[in-house]
Amino acid sequence: MTTDHQTTALLLFSAFVAVTLGITTWVSRNRQGSAEEFYAGGRLFSPLENGFAIAGDYMSAASFLGISGLIALVGYDGMLYSVGFLVAWLVVLFLVAELVRNCGRFTLADVVAARMRERPVRIAAGTSSVTVSVLYLVAQMVGAGSLVALLLGGTGEAVQAWTVVGVGALMVIYVSLGGMRATTWIQIVKAVLLLGGTITLTVLVLLRFHGDVNRLLHTAAERSGHGDAFLAPGLAYGGDWTARFDFISLGLALVLGTAGLPHILSRFYTVPTARAARRSVVWAIGLIGGFYLMTIVLGFGAAALIGPDAVRASHASGNTAVPLLALDLGGGAGTTGGTVLFAVVAAVAFATILAVVAGITLASSASVAHDLYASLRRPGGKPRSEVAVARVAAVGIGVVAIALGLLARDLNVAFLVGLAFAVAASANLPVLLYSLFWRGFTTRGAVWSVYGGLIPAVVLVLLSPVVSGSPDSLFPEADFQLFPLQNPGLVSIPLGFLAGWLGTVTSPEAPDEARHAETEVRSLTGAGAA
Repeated sequence: MTTDHQTTALLLFSAFVAVTLGITTWVSRNRQGSAEEFYAGGRLFSPLENGFAIAGDYMSAASFLGISGLIALVGYDGMLYSVGFLVAWLVVLFLVAELVRNCGRFTLADVVAARMRERPVRIAAGTSSVTVSVLYLVAQMVGAGSLVALLLGGTGEAVQAWTVVGVGALMVIYVSLGGMRATTWIQIVKAVLLLGGTITLTVLVLLRFHGDVNRLLHTAAERSGHGDAFLAPGLAYGGDWTARFDFISLGLALVLGTAGLPHILSRFYTVPTARAARRSVVWAIGLIGGFYLMTIVLGFGAAALIGPDAVRASHASGNTAVPLLALDLGGGAGTTGGTVLFAVVAAVAFATILAVVAGITLASSASVAHDLYASLRRPGGKPRSEVAVARVAAVGIGVVAIALGLLARDLNVAFLVGLAFAVAASANLPVLLYSLFWRGFTTRGAVWSVYGGLIPAVVLVLLSPVVSGSPDSLFPEADFQLFPLQNPGLVSIPLGFLAGWLGTVTSPEAPDEARHAETEVRSLTGAGAA
């Protein structure tokens, strides 16, 4: 990367950081400091604003750079990531959004605790939510260290380390000072930038091929070295039965995990009504759907114009496919157009990482303060004290994420994202659906459901080939692999549902029919909702 690239990228990075810090400072001077303000932004956002914020939360660097890179390397099979991420929103729209908004106040545990004994349920749900959030957060931090350092032209350990520290410090500032309101506006700004950059690159790719999509696909297939197999299923997941089960497991995690992600669920509390929550999801689906369609064009465009070999030579996982594509579309290395377009893409990637880590940090600090701390503190605490705990928790989570990001900066981060979705689908989704739809669900069932999905998901990954037993593992020298699949979803998701059912049918306590009826009326009508 040339000095011009680095200078232009740094200027754009600095501009985005200055704007977002300005938003945070302004918000911190115009808020009351209440729990509702800190966790939910006062519930004052419109469906359009919240839809953009949800899209900003969901469209991470893994989507913008990772999916396009996978498509550039493996063709059709990489495209299935786009399909999985998008289809997941139908589950959110039809089963979760409106009911969660009516039943809860700030977190997932609010929904479950509405009809259960609060303390054990909040501890279980809070633990699961923090686990999911930290896994997702570490993946973003590792991506920040390796990707942004690479885009700036530095690949040394010192550059990566300072990048991780800088991103971690910024996210702590955003959350601890501005809360949900600042985080939401940062997400909106990021979503606009990301969509604008993606639309620009997509138009330029289509113009290069004169709007002929068929020519684009065939050129990509020719340059891939795989011919028509590049455009057909099976290049990445069509080997033995283990690979096929791995694909099914990953698909289940992606489709079902979104509805259990804490930082996505917390977005439904930032609007005034359940109807507004549903409209927010409709806006988000439109924005996210358009974005993922464009990532398909960018992925095949990178394969056609750059070539999978050049993409793989730059980054083994394909994470630099989009920056390389931007450089080529702008006129190539050394040209003004290439330099500017490359710098814009780098700045958008940086904005994406900052915005996503801010949203995740807020969700995890809310779980620590509102669920874990609130369950263990002495009665009679003021809401302001809970907000203070959330700010301290944001700092603590930031420090943990920075430390783990530094330790894992040389590792492949794809398994962390997949694990976060698998844990969310295994632990959070079963207890959420049971609480909303099963009349006989009990407190023991809720606790068993969370831990029955959480523990197997984590243990199976530790015993999988992504950790040991192969040259591509996190610890290639060790071999304690006992589980053949890279993603545990195929096993851990059914175990989460099974544990919830088993805990309920063996529970000595009878389900509280009155509280269930109250929760059902509230979830469907919004009567009594916060």
